Amino acid sequence: QVQIEESGGGLVQPGGSLRLSCVVSGNIFSRNAMGWYRQAPGKQRELVAYIMTGAQTHYVDSVKGRFTISRDNALSTLYLQMNMLKPEDTAVYYCNRPYEYGGNYPWGQGTQVTVSS
Repeated sequence: QVQIEESGGGLVQPGGSLRLSCVVSGNIFSRNAMGWYRQAPGKQRELVAYIMTGAQTHYVDSVKGRFTISRDNALSTLYLQMNMLKPEDTAVYYCNRPYEYGGNYPWGQGTQVTVSS
């Protein structure tokens, strides 16, 4: 059974940085593309970055140049380094397999990121 646990969120001022982590159990991590989603209040969940098994990365335009996704297959852990944070980055962040690459696994609890002065 796949279980996902995100961590690393918090309150940060505009322009600040955070590093999110996600541990995935269930012996599936290294065989799958993995990504970071976020859901802001009143908005749909969106995929903001994902990384393929070969480490090729993809980002939505709104985070390009500011966010960096990476993975450690030995630890079954996904990371998201977020720099130059903006108030519009405020959301609950979740990690999961991108839907278009085989469907989502059961969602974790997410980690709250709040960017505010």
